[in-house]
Amino acid sequence: MMALARGNANPEKELEKLLQAQLPGKIKEQRPVKKMIVSLKINDPLVTEAAFAVALQNLYLREVRVSMDDVLGVLAAAHVLQFNSLFQRCVTMMMNGLTPSTIKDFYLAGCKYKEEPLTTACEKWMEINLVPLVGTQIHLRKIPQELLHKVLRSPRLFTFSEFRLLKTLLLWVYLQLNSKTQTMPTYETVLSFFSSFPKKCCFLDRDVGQNWMPLFLCLRLHGITKGKDLEELRHINFFPESWLVRVIANHYLARIRHTNLEFASSVYEHSPISLRAERLVTYEIRAQTLVDGKWQEFTTNQIKQKFGLVKSSCKSHALKIQTVGIPIYASFSFIFSLS
Repeated sequence: MMALARGNANPEKELEKLLQAQLPGKIKEQRPVKKMIVSLKINDPLVTEAAFAVALQNLYLREVRVSMDDVLGVLAAAHVLQFNSLFQRCVTMMMNGLTPSTIKDFYLAGCKYKEEPLTTACEKWMEINLVPLVGTQIHLRKIPQELLHKVLRSPRLFTFSEFRLLKTLLLWVYLQLNSKTQTMPTYETVLSFFSSFPKKCCFLDRDVGQNWMPLFLCLRLHGITKGKDLEELRHINFFPESWLVRVIANHYLARIRHTNLEFASSVYEHSPISLRAERLVTYEIRAQTLVDGKWQEFTTNQIKQKFGLVKSSCKSHALKIQTVGIPIYASFSFIFSLS
């Protein structure tokens, strides 16, 4: 009321008139208030009424409370309303809230709104957690093929072994083909499923398998050296025969001396054995660790070293990796070249 009387010579007198107008018996008939309707066409299905309301609160509150359940919708609403500060706050929440159940939606949101820091964070999180965490939960089926392909091509991808990575990828394919499965299947179930296909053609050569061929081309099958594991790959009839022949033919590393063949046949049955006296190996060791809440990568860069079986060809030495804290996961990349 003081604001209404601001332009008068005597504001106190004008205020008194306004107050008297509100007394009983003197209430004047008020004109109907005109409502102004603002129409905003939103084609984004991620924007819900609740999320939109939370985003509008950003106009009146200094700090809006956003729950992790609503962060995706609030992000979309902030993008529509061009609330950049709220949008970036949601991005930060999503980057810090990556889990097997949220990784798919958060990654697709990063791609949709072209938010590169978010998509990069999703890729790095998957590089560390694909095999040890996501690969053990039913959420594995939701991982987009595009994201999976990027992660498989990354040299930072962590895995306990190449065979463990292969098993994770086989699980992903199984879940794509069995969409009604609600629990994680056992590995034996997966093997039985792929073994049930006719033997006249391997799975990847079938029409259904052609779409996933790029994923399996990223695998380093030469890293699978146990004879039992190689026999298993042949049994399920998943890979083309030429792939398996090439894998076995390229095995040049022995876990034993080349002169002790009797011991090899008893302990490493069906395992590939190298008869070469020495070989030149180029390898690289990488480690990832949390530093002040952020993942950092450390590497030895490429090291060339000659390994021999007849006599010691080099001395052991400490690898120079400058790290802060204790590495949680270590990613090893080996590139072998024969001299």
